Formats: sequence, structure tokens, C-alpha cells
Amino acid sequence: MKNKQDVSRRDFMKMAILAIGNVIGLSLTIPGVAYILGPVLKGKQVEGWIQLGSTTKVEIDSPTLFKVNLQRQTGWVADEEQLAVYVLTENGQDFIAMSNVCTHLGCHVRWVTEQNKFFCPCHDGVFDKYGNVVSGTPPRALDRYEVKTQNAQLYILEV
Repeated sequence: MKNKQDVSRRDFMKMAILAIGNVIGLSLTIPGVAYILGPVLKGKQVEGWIQLGSTTKVEIDSPTLFKVNLQRQTGWVADEEQLAVYVLTENGQDFIAMSNVCTHLGCHVRWVTEQNKFFCPCHDGVFDKYGNVVSGTPPRALDRYEVKTQNAQLYILEV
């Protein structure tokens, strides 16, 4: 005679398979949820200062180009990009840092010393040495960065 507490072989197998399935499911679900929510839980990375180089490299009254390689993390994708910045000083003490990207369609501007102007090759945009629009299609002046100097090194604030 069977007791009510006795479990049949069939019921035991059902419970064992269900338990094993749950263990496998959880072992896949927990890391999956952590992978998906990981970047969200980290939050936004704090902005930081990017070192450009020595203040002595900046020519007086002529924009000087600095290039810096940056590592950027977007979610799970890590990219390396090059940031190019023109730095201008008139007295060797105060510095203006400007983006080299035209505000019209994102082309890279270049400084032409002989004409004392920035030129955008795409749509004939022209900027003065301060990045203000002189002529052409750009809707506004070149974007600027906040600048600080420390120990004769130039830094810009990453945005």
C-alpha cells in the first residue's frame, strides 16, 4: 500500500526536470539582465579635462592646432576618436580654444596664415581668427571649449 507521502517515479522526474530547468533559466537570466542594465546602472560618466599640450606651443596671435586621441565608451562599444582643437592667445596668458568643425555641415576647417582666416572647404565658409563667421553658409561661430592652464599645460573641458 502507498502512503500519501510517497512520490511516484513520474512525479519525481517532473519535479527534477522542472528544478533543473529553473536553475538553467536563472543562470542565463541573471547575467543577461546585468548585461542589459549594466551601462544604465553605471550612470553618466563625469566630464573631465583633456590635456592638449604645452602653452609654449601656442603661437602668439595665430591659432595653433592641437590633436588629441580620446577613448570613448558608449554602452558596450569603445571607440577611439581624434579631437582637433585650435588654440589662440594674444598675450601668452589668456587662451581661447575652438573646435575645428564647421557649424554648417560638420566639415573640418583649416587655418590659412597668409589670409589670417579659417576656411571651410565644403561650402566656402570663412571665419576670423576668433572663430566668428565672416562669410558663407555657417549659421554661427565655431564652437568653443572652456580652457584652463596648469603647470604650463593647456586643458579643455570635455563636453
